[in-house]
Amino acid sequence: MTSVAPDYVHRDKICAPGEPISAGGARLKWYAIAYPEITIDPRVVSIARSFTTTLDVPGDLGFAILHRCGGPGFHFLLVCTWRNENELWESVYAKHDDTDPAFALFPLPGTHRGTFCVWELGVVQHEQQAWRRFLLSARDHAASQDYLHDVHTGCV
Repeated sequence: MTSVAPDYVHRDKICAPGEPISAGGARLKWYAIAYPEITIDPRVVSIARSFTTTLDVPGDLGFAILHRCGGPGFHFLLVCTWRNENELWESVYAKHDDTDPAFALFPLPGTHRGTFCVWELGVVQHEQQAWRRFLLSARDHAASQDYLHDVHTGCV
């Protein structure tokens, strides 16, 4: 009746915000998602943050999610910006394992494909509400700073 494997056991992951980062002209919040006992290696965080700063990301404000998922050492890097007032745009990058030296664009073939997983959606839900609050604000420099400091932390 569903595509959920009968032996799948779901567990919470932890979302930890980091310092905001610039990518092109965009200012992004930073999030890391992983199981509590399997943290993201600081070297991978450094590689991801350095890579993000090289991107020419359209948009003014947004967020990035570094998610340790899949097999050993697999990480997604999701770079999202708010555009056209109320749209969330996304670029997806991946680092496949510890031997992979860098992040690269993740190919998404087909017309019907995955977007955010259940853990990433915890961040997206918070960000949707934070962006709504920004849109209802004066949308000045102070409101931009409020947006950048309005982060989710904890279980997702």
